[in-house]
Amino acid sequence: MTRLHTVENIQRAVDTVREVTDLAPDVALILGTGLGGLAEEIEDTVEVGYEDIPGFPLSTVETHVGRLLLGTLGGERVVAMQGRFHRYEGYSMQQITFPVRVMRGLGAKSLVVSNACGGMNPLWSAGDLVLLADHINLLGDNPLIGSNDDSLGPRFPDMSAPYDAGLRELARDVARDMKITLREGVYVAVPGPNLETPAEYRFLRTIGADVVGMSTVPEVIVAVHAGMKTLGISIITDECLPDALEPADIDKIIATAQRAEPYLTRLVAGVLQRMD
Repeated sequence: MTRLHTVENIQRAVDTVREVTDLAPDVALILGTGLGGLAEEIEDTVEVGYEDIPGFPLSTVETHVGRLLLGTLGGERVVAMQGRFHRYEGYSMQQITFPVRVMRGLGAKSLVVSNACGGMNPLWSAGDLVLLADHINLLGDNPLIGSNDDSLGPRFPDMSAPYDAGLRELARDVARDMKITLREGVYVAVPGPNLETPAEYRFLRTIGADVVGMSTVPEVIVAVHAGMKTLGISIITDECLPDALEPADIDKIIATAQRAEPYLTRLVAGVLQRMD
């Protein structure tokens, strides 16, 4: 199998972005479903379409714009993915996570990843923000499978703390000061694109998950492999309680994400303002 994550491929993509801007970001952002509004807060923005970057796939999800943004947010230099990729779109794990390699190659040392998710904790509500403390990978695949280039990261990366404790503490402090409700729990990634059955929600809850989604975990694995500090924040867009489960309404899910997005924007901007 031809590997996409090679130094040559990463450098080719980095060089393409460098033709447009020489900004060296400190923080990378991945903006998920209904969360593209955060991009509007980035100042002095330079845009690069995914179709112009070698190795980047194209997002097929209608709420994912499909462009890389470079600028400043909360006083930090950032590079943001406005739209991500998913396993259910037919992309390989290497394609899904290649942008993380490129953002690391551009200079980013930290990754802030956001997503929309289903909430399985009965004490939480749609619209709540959730700070990710840990995750479970049920995608049936891993972006690190295959030969390993030690210059990109170790063969067996440690995952005892995939979400940086310092950044999580900072997020809790910012949320408290801004009076933003911030839950904290475990995210489980499943392949999708269908939502889960009641029995599947019971199973996922039993194995320790609080929220469920179809993304994030691959990007975090590669970020950790690349030595990046990672912060993950989810928006609960629907309540997935098996004994009171209602049919999924995708328009309602997106609308819930968009209503909660201003709180996420304030939280992320506040975290960036306080980062070293």
